[in-house]
Amino acid sequence: MNSKKLLEEIEAKKNARAALVKKSEASQDVNELRSLQGQIKDLSAGIEFMRGLVEEARAAEAQRVAENAQAPAPAQTAEPDTRTQAVNEHAEHEAQNQAPENRSFKPGAGFTVTAEGRQSRTAEQMEQRGRDLKEGRSLTVATGSIILPHRDSATINDTFQQVSSLLDAVDYMELQGGESFKQPYAKDSPEGNYTAEGAELADTDAAFGYAEITKSKITGYSEITDEVEKLPAADYAAFVEGSVTKSTRKKLAKEIMLGDGTAGHLTGIFSAKCDAIPAESDITVSAIGNTTLDDIVFSYGGDESVESQAALILSKEDLKAFASVRSADGKPFYNIVNRGGFGTINSVPFFINSACSAVSNSNTSAGAYCMAYGDVKSYKLVAFSPLDVQKSTDFKFKQDMISYKSRIYAGGNVVAYKGFVRVKKGTAAASGTGTAAASGTGTAAASGTGT
Repeated sequence: MNSKKLLEEIEAKKNARAALVKKSEASQDVNELRSLQGQIKDLSAGIEFMRGLVEEARAAEAQRVAENAQAPAPAQTAEPDTRTQAVNEHAEHEAQNQAPENRSFKPGAGFTVTAEGRQSRTAEQMEQRGRDLKEGRSLTVATGSIILPHRDSATINDTFQQVSSLLDAVDYMELQGGESFKQPYAKDSPEGNYTAEGAELADTDAAFGYAEITKSKITGYSEITDEVEKLPAADYAAFVEGSVTKSTRKKLAKEIMLGDGTAGHLTGIFSAKCDAIPAESDITVSAIGNTTLDDIVFSYGGDESVESQAALILSKEDLKAFASVRSADGKPFYNIVNRGGFGTINSVPFFINSACSAVSNSNTSAGAYCMAYGDVKSYKLVAFSPLDVQKSTDFKFKQDMISYKSRIYAGGNVVAYKGFVRVKKGTAAASGTGTAAASGTGTAAASGTGT
């Protein structure tokens, strides 16, 4: 197959890939997304393979041109011979698809490149030349054999989602240049009382608390060689730069739950230093069953209302346990709508966070915090500086290394009284909030993980 037909097929595959990418962006079905990603990956691999064939075809055509240039010039005729016509077609195709190099061809003569043409080469062409040399393309040795090319993909397949969606849902505030932030919150407004004539009025002093948010420094760092940045077809440098940012966000997302509240650390929802959540408001769940969600929802909020803006924060493993609970007729008890890192369980919003232990895991010790339920805006994340990502080619100049670093000064704490109800794992015999019944789900298999 000639290079023209190969280029046409490449263009067709690129159009098909673009259509699949557009379809994947609109899809919310996990299985469909996985199928589309597989098709996109296959098309990308096919495109890269065919690009290699094009390069080989072009190299072969160039070799024939060089051989023709060494042959005696044929007598001029009214029409060019077959080889000359093929070379002219190749030159026309190159002129349409690449930056010009002021190449010219005459029957019996080879290609010539002027000084002006050499100077007009783009940076992209020079990088392609470096990749071709590195991969050994079109390199002829003395025996006439050709080194087989080694091809690398121009794309890098990313990992699955590594940052909890919770990070982008909590209350966020920028306080550039600050050291700390204090947020007051109301704890209680006492009930009034009857008062006799001439007697003292009933005391109804409101009670307040304060959530202190102090500065913490969270960083990420990575190094690559100059060769990794400049020679491979794939853009490793950009990926590494994005990776240090992702690492910083990943740490913040987990510290929202696990931050111990000590000096230089965030105060997480599960922390004993989280003064806004009294320990006596914690509840215990021994197993996930058909009453578990109700037990959690009705344990949250005040005595006069059922809060509707709250969300459940849990592990993926416990989400699976909810999905596995069955009713007496064998149907799923909970209706789960999954949108990746978040979704709903019976219309109750949820966020997956891998920092949470799992009630459904037998290795989770009794008393360990596993879930939290509340208004996610009750947690405030304060950025005392922007998320700063820097690149340096000077730090390890002699080693020819390129370094990337990310840095942010941030803090966080729960800023609403009883802003979350925390769920601990109980023992099999624990009743806690009436959740002993949660060990059964209407089916015998639901006593562990609902499976």
